[in-house]
Amino acid sequence: MIWWITGIIALIVLIFVLYYNRFVTLENRADNSLSQIDVQLKKRADLVPNLVNSVKGYAKHEKSIMNDVTKARQALLKAPTFEKRVKAGAELEKFIGRLFAIAENYPQLKANENFLQLQQELAAIEDKIAYARQHYNDSILSYNNLTKRFPGMFFASLYGRKEKKYLEIPAEERAVVKVEF
Repeated sequence: MIWWITGIIALIVLIFVLYYNRFVTLENRADNSLSQIDVQLKKRADLVPNLVNSVKGYAKHEKSIMNDVTKARQALLKAPTFEKRVKAGAELEKFIGRLFAIAENYPQLKANENFLQLQQELAAIEDKIAYARQHYNDSILSYNNLTKRFPGMFFASLYGRKEKKYLEIPAEERAVVKVEF
């Protein structure tokens, strides 16, 4: 009889430990995903000066866009919170798009090997940012599922774990791009 009671107590303790560790693992996975987004945003910001310098030589009279890109990059690097970095990153992305649009007017620039390489690196980083955002939201989905399903919801309240927010795209980025010829 003592063995049965000891076994049941051990099983209960094991369940509590397993759920606690599962919450810790899922939170760490979400934090890691968020860090990966941050790393990619920083890589994008580091590429921008090279991109601007490549375009400067060809588009000397397009100074305002160069200044806008530089300011947006600095805002990204100085943003104190992750939410502000995401917003600054979206602003930088918008100005980089305008920079590429300007580059379309300069055939020599479009053919420049450095510019093409920078453009390809930037496209690769954009893909990595998108993947990192998806991975973050997938991690949050797993965590939130655990906090809402039984018996996870019991352990979530016991351990003080609350539902986490997904990374969302700002409304202005959701607007349909208008293409005109």
